[in-house]
Amino acid sequence: MKPAFRDHLAHAVQSLTGRNAATVDTAGMPVLTPLQPVDLRDNETVGEVLEVAMKVGEVLLDSGTGAVDTEAQVRYVAATYGIDDVTVTVTYNAITVSVQRGRGLPPSTYTRTVSHRSLDYTRLSQVDTLVRRIGRGRIRPDQALSALESIMTAGHPYPRAVATFGWALMAGALTLLLGGKPALAAVAFATTAVIYVVNVRLSNWGLPYFFQQVVGGFLATLPAALIYRLSIEFGWDVQPYRVIVAGIIVLMAGLSLVGSVQDAITGAPVTGAARFFEVVVFTGGVVAGVGIALRVTSELGATLPPLQQQPFDYAPLPILVATGGVAAAAFALAGYAQIRALTASFLAGCFGALVAGSILNLGLGPIVSSVVAATVVGLAGGLLARRAVVPPLIVAVAGITPLVPGLAVYRGLSELMEGQTTSALTNMATALTVGCALAAGVTLGEWVARTIRRPHIAPIAVLRRRRVRE
Repeated sequence: MKPAFRDHLAHAVQSLTGRNAATVDTAGMPVLTPLQPVDLRDNETVGEVLEVAMKVGEVLLDSGTGAVDTEAQVRYVAATYGIDDVTVTVTYNAITVSVQRGRGLPPSTYTRTVSHRSLDYTRLSQVDTLVRRIGRGRIRPDQALSALESIMTAGHPYPRAVATFGWALMAGALTLLLGGKPALAAVAFATTAVIYVVNVRLSNWGLPYFFQQVVGGFLATLPAALIYRLSIEFGWDVQPYRVIVAGIIVLMAGLSLVGSVQDAITGAPVTGAARFFEVVVFTGGVVAGVGIALRVTSELGATLPPLQQQPFDYAPLPILVATGGVAAAAFALAGYAQIRALTASFLAGCFGALVAGSILNLGLGPIVSSVVAATVVGLAGGLLARRAVVPPLIVAVAGITPLVPGLAVYRGLSELMEGQTTSALTNMATALTVGCALAAGVTLGEWVARTIRRPHIAPIAVLRRRRVRE
């Protein structure tokens, strides 16, 4: 690339995107090569650049980013360092990058398997910032590789007790959002803290995650049954299913539903199907745990009251909005997010709960409210990403957390235990539809954010004509 044309292109991108161009936009922009073009005959240099690109993709994919977005970022990083003729394939747990090195040279193909790690949104934010630095030409490949290794090997930014507090706070806030009293919120807080501590120990022992979900569903139900038994003896007014529903939402919150549906919508059906099947299996673990607990407590004489098919009384709208924001911020805290991400998640949760609650009050139903609220959350995430605050995935996943259909799951399960198969299947189908609606709404919201304010880049041909005139 000649200097004059390069200067025009650099000025155009910087003036139109600003200093902190978001990675959600840079994937579709002309790429500026900040260093000398890579010598494709040099295996060491090519390998170093592709190692940087694949490690970026590893963090993105492991954090739940969609396959298409991950592929775009891998290609963007490689092209920024001078390797633009690259083929990237992203599947459920693997990234493959192939480079055609020219006539007479065999192609270089690299594959990296993405192993599951514990949720850490600070790691995702740091990689997002690093990609911006790479795009602005401020870091060499060897420096980027060292930075990535430091990010990926670093411990969590907060002690595990803080994450435990985040999960417990999320359960307490959700109980209040569902119309529960402060005493029930305290029970949900304590129960979720115990569940998290137990599951961490089980994970250290190597127990598969499915069985951890079973244990979590079981432990979330037992205290509710005990409280209901005591309420009968002492005449308390208690609705124990609110604690159970809050526990179900917490256990389902960390699943990659958004990424799975996003993959299916944006053109990666194989990866989307694999992720969606994983979500269904892990949700099945929660359902199994709750079902076992209901059966055990019934045999012990602590049968829970049936949850009838009637309108559910959520908290009043002001409390709904506040607790929705707290639950979203608590989820981000449990995912080791940075302080600015906690603020953004709180605002997204408030807006999502406000929209969902308002639409439910109009009588339009959970599916419509879920789509509209998730679209608002996705839009907020996309705009915040452009402001270089946090990656949109963090805001989106945290913002829709209070909207996860835990109530429909519990209704379906309780009706199944009572032999009402038709109603049970209807509620399970509603839960599945609401979950897909949430993910689709987030995807639509992010697309709108990219479209309505996407920086307009002059076509390459225009920049070339400008160079010729000079």
